[in-house]
Order: sequence, then structure tokens, then C-alpha cells
Amino acid sequence: MKKNETVTRIARTGLMAIVRVETKERAYEIADGCLAGGIDVIEISYTNNNAGEIINCLKQKYLGRLLVGAGTVLDSETARSAILKGADFIIAPTFSKKVAKMSNRYQVPYAPGCTSFTEAVEALEYGASFIKAFPISNFYGSQLVKVFKTPMPEMPILASGGANLENIQEWFESGVDCVGLGGLLTRGTTEEITRNAKLLHEKMKLVQKV
Repeated sequence: MKKNETVTRIARTGLMAIVRVETKERAYEIADGCLAGGIDVIEISYTNNNAGEIINCLKQKYLGRLLVGAGTVLDSETARSAILKGADFIIAPTFSKKVAKMSNRYQVPYAPGCTSFTEAVEALEYGASFIKAFPISNFYGSQLVKVFKTPMPEMPILASGGANLENIQEWFESGVDCVGLGGLLTRGTTEEITRNAKLLHEKMKLVQKV
């Protein structure tokens, strides 16, 4: 899939599951629940040593039905390894010029974590496809999207942290491009994940219809 197609799909889905799992079987359960609930974008965190294996297994099982990215990518070596395992995008809690260059080399979308407007602008200059608002989204909430987009309306924001079933509509009303969620989309049974995914998806669509 081409880079621009991946970026468009992430923005269109608008919701992303942030996944940390020990086994491929659990990854399949989460993926099945997300897909059934209308969410087809998953980030596999490299906080687990088997993240590359999980990405590869998900890509082989679901093919084009599921976008699978690598998360918590702190260096270019990890970025390249993830890309070779089939990662559709790269996400990090920090901004790294080396990771940006590696992602651009392979034409894979990169979403670095930025805590200031200056850092976010620099990341865009290095080719970032999204700016991950981390960890500031936990502290400032949905209003930070408006703050970042007031001087630069075209800045694509991926929020990570602070969103839940009660406030998800506020995030999309503020103009966020995608929201990453952990617990709601990764805990419980496949059926519980499906239910949460559907609720989140429905609330997002209500805002988009306004």
C-alpha cells in the first residue's frame, strides 16, 4: 500500500487500537474485535520483544483488511526492522530525525510524539505524516488540538491518551485526525472489544455528520 493511501485510511478510520500483547492468539482476538466494530487500524507496541513477530502474523492473517503499525519506535534500527516485518506505519513517543529519515526512505508514514508546537513543526519539516500529541494529550485534553491547529490548521494530529467513551466526541469536534486508545480496544473478550469499538465508531460518526 502506498504511503498516501495509508495516511488517508488512518484519517478515515479515525480510531486506532494501541496494542501490547504477549501472544499472536491474543493479538488475533483483539484484531477480530476491532474489525467487527469498524476499526481497522492497530498499533503494535515495541515495548514487547515479540512485536515484530506479532506484526508479521497479523499482516499474513488479515492481509489488506487491517492496517498494522509499529509503536514505541525509538530508533532507526527498530524502525527498519518493523518495516521489514510488514509494518504499515511507524509511531513513536519521541521525535527522531533518524527514524524520520528511515521511514521516508521506505515511504512509510511516521507519527512522532511531540510536546511543543516548535517540535511539531520541525517534525513536519522532516516528513512526519501525523503529529502524535504525547504525553500532552493526557494533561490538556481535546483542547490541545485547537491550540496546535489555530496557527497551522493543516497539522495532522494523532492523539494518544486522555480519550474515552465519555469524551471521544469532544476530540473529533476539536478537529483531531485520529485517536489512539488502549484499554477500551484491547481488554476483555473479543465481544467486549467489538462493543467498545462500535460505540466509539458511532460517536465519531455523529460528529462527522454535523
